[in-house]
Amino acid sequence: MQVVGWILTLFLVYQLWLLLHVLWWKQHNPENSSFMRAGLERLKTDDPEATLEHQWIAYNRIARPLKSAVIAAEDARFLQHQGFDWDGIEKAWDKDLQNHRIIAGGSTISQQLAKNLFLSGRRTPWRKLEESLITLMLEQLLSKHRIFEIYLNVIEWGDGIYGAESASEHYFNVHASQLSVHQAAWLAAIIPNPRFYDEHRHSRHLLHKAAILQRRMPQVEVPR
Repeated sequence: MQVVGWILTLFLVYQLWLLLHVLWWKQHNPENSSFMRAGLERLKTDDPEATLEHQWIAYNRIARPLKSAVIAAEDARFLQHQGFDWDGIEKAWDKDLQNHRIIAGGSTISQQLAKNLFLSGRRTPWRKLEESLITLMLEQLLSKHRIFEIYLNVIEWGDGIYGAESASEHYFNVHASQLSVHQAAWLAAIIPNPRFYDEHRHSRHLLHKAAILQRRMPQVEVPR
């Protein structure tokens, strides 16, 4: 029983640590994330001097087309749900069952942010449970505007490329505020596999997906 008590105590302390981070990020910007640290460690195995490309940019300095494109691509019901898109999860589950393997995640922007900030990319029951708990913290303590601002600034957009500003400069030599509709759709389309598409920028599948997103973007509502 004593061992169980210690495990429970450690679990609660860890949850408190996570909660304090989320509260801090209401007013302060994260300097890095779990995924950034893992990405830098991976790059340093080949080049000990490697660094990440990451520059924080305020939400109002990110072009609206990119906001629309990312929501269209990753979480069309972002403003309607409370962190979990149950319809999307059910569709992803059905798709996985049909293909007898996990190919669709159904994760919302809030869930993706929880994973990026604190967790690893490994798929385990424990990680999924922790992701859900962090998602609840994010949704209860931060506004949709703030969740989306952090998301756009920390997600991976290429090999060592993190955040909208660095991605805009890396691929198009413009600031995130200057992105065109076409550029925004392309950037949103590469989010699921950014390192691959960094090397295959003219993939037919990628260009087709970007074109679909571009058609959807005018109907998307974004946080103000």
